[in-house]
Amino acid sequence: MSIESRGLWIRGQEQPGSAGTTIEVRSPYDDVLVGSVTVASESDVADAVSAAVDAQQHHMRPMPVHQRAAILRATAQILRRDAEQMANLLVREVGKPIRDARREASRAADLFELAANLAGTLEGHVLAMDVLRGGENRWGFSIRVPVGVVAALAPFNSPLNLTVNKVAPALAAGNAVVLKPASKTPLSAYLLAAALQEAGLPDGAFNIVVGGGQAVGEPLVRDPRVRMVTFTGSVGAGEAITRAAGVKKLALELGSSAANIVCADADVAAAARTLATSAYLSSGQACIAAQRLIVHRGVWDEFVEAFVAAAEAMNIGDPLDDATEIGPMISIEDVDRISEWIAEAVAGGARILTGGERVERTIRPALLADVPPTSRLACEEAFGPVATIAPFETLEEAIVTANDSPFGLQGAIFTRDMGNVLLAAADFHVGGLWVNESSRYRQDNYPFGGLKLSGIGREGVRYALEEMTELKFVGVKTGPSSGIL
Repeated sequence: MSIESRGLWIRGQEQPGSAGTTIEVRSPYDDVLVGSVTVASESDVADAVSAAVDAQQHHMRPMPVHQRAAILRATAQILRRDAEQMANLLVREVGKPIRDARREASRAADLFELAANLAGTLEGHVLAMDVLRGGENRWGFSIRVPVGVVAALAPFNSPLNLTVNKVAPALAAGNAVVLKPASKTPLSAYLLAAALQEAGLPDGAFNIVVGGGQAVGEPLVRDPRVRMVTFTGSVGAGEAITRAAGVKKLALELGSSAANIVCADADVAAAARTLATSAYLSSGQACIAAQRLIVHRGVWDEFVEAFVAAAEAMNIGDPLDDATEIGPMISIEDVDRISEWIAEAVAGGARILTGGERVERTIRPALLADVPPTSRLACEEAFGPVATIAPFETLEEAIVTANDSPFGLQGAIFTRDMGNVLLAAADFHVGGLWVNESSRYRQDNYPFGGLKLSGIGREGVRYALEEMTELKFVGVKTGPSSGIL
C-alpha cells in the first residue's frame, strides 16, 4: 500500500500550509504508517473560510438547484466507482473491518443521491396577512435561503459517513463547507474532495483543514463569516464549540450511553443476537452502540445465555479479513481506558459475564452485571466493546433506569405489545426510539439527533437541509390598508 501525503485542501487544490508541521496517520491495527497530513495554522483556517465565502457567494448561492443536484448525483456515481479504494483506506486509517468499511462507502454514495433528490424540496409558506387588522392589501410569504459557510467537524469512527451527513445537505442547500476531519482519520476526506471536484463542484465550495481542536477547530468555529457549525464528538468538545462560536446556528451530536430494553414478551433469541452485534461491532466505537441492556427478570437467563454465545462467536482479527467483525480500537490509550473502566466496575462489585481481556489491540467483548451506578461504565459513554446488563420487573421501572443518564440519543425496546411501545414512545427520553431493532440502527432519511447532553439539532438529509438554511419572510403591500404604515 502507498503512503498518503496530503496538504490542506483549499480552493480545489492541495496547499503546503504555513504551520510547517504534519500529523502522521497510523493503522490502529498494526501501527503501520498510512500517511501524513499538513497541519493548518490560524491563517490557513482564515484562508479556507475566505475561499468558502467567495465560492458560496459567487457560485453556490446563484447556482440553479438542478445543477447542484447533478453535482451531488455525479459525486454518488464516483463514490460507487471508487468504493473499494475508499473502503480499503477506511480499513487502514480507522481499523474498521472491511465488511463495515464497504457498507460505509456504499452508504455515503446513497447519501449523496438522497441529497440530490431532496435538494429541490425546500419550501416556504404563503401567509394570509389580512387575518389581522391592518393587513388588508398585504401579502406575505416565506422562503428558505442558504446559511452561507458551514463549518463541519467530523469524528474518527465513521469518518466518511459522518462527514457526508454534514457535507451533502450543506451543498444541496447552496452552502459552502470548511471541513475539519478528525486528526486520527483525515485521509478519506481527500478522496471525497477529489470526487466532488471531478463531479463539478466549484473550487472553494469544499475545503479541508486539519489539526487539533484548540489550534484549528476554535478559530474555525469562532470566525464570524462561518454562519453554522455542525459537529459530532464529545460533550466537552461540544461545550467548547458553544463558547467559541458566538451567535450562529449549531448542530451538535454529542454521544450517548444507549439503553436497550428487552421485555418478557420479546423474541429473546433474536434480541440477544441483534444486541450483541450492536454492542461490539467495530469494537463498539459508535455513539448509538447498545451500551446498557435492561432485561426483564423473567427472560434474564435465556437472554444472557444467548447474548454471551453470540458475543463469544464474533470474530476478532485483521480488519482486512472478510470474516473479521471486531477490529482494533482507534488507539492503545482507548484500550487502556476501557480496561480501567472495567476494573473500576469490578472493584465496586460488578460481575464479568463474558470477555474483558485485552486481545488484538482491543478488548474481548465484555458484558458486566451489577455495575455500580456511580462507576464510569454506568455514567459515561464507553465507546468501546463493553456493555452492562441490569434486570427489571415492570416496564415503568425499566424506563426510569433507561432515563437515568445524562444522554438521550437513541434507545430501543424489544416487545410484541403495542401498549409497551406507546408507553416507551411517550416516556423514554431519547431523540430516536427503535422497536425490535437495536439502538445502533440508523438510516439517513429520518431526524437523527438527541435530547439532554446528546446534543441539539437534527441530521438526516431532509432535516439537515432545514437546519442549514434560514427562513426569510417577504411582505408585499399592494394597496391602501388601515395599518400604521
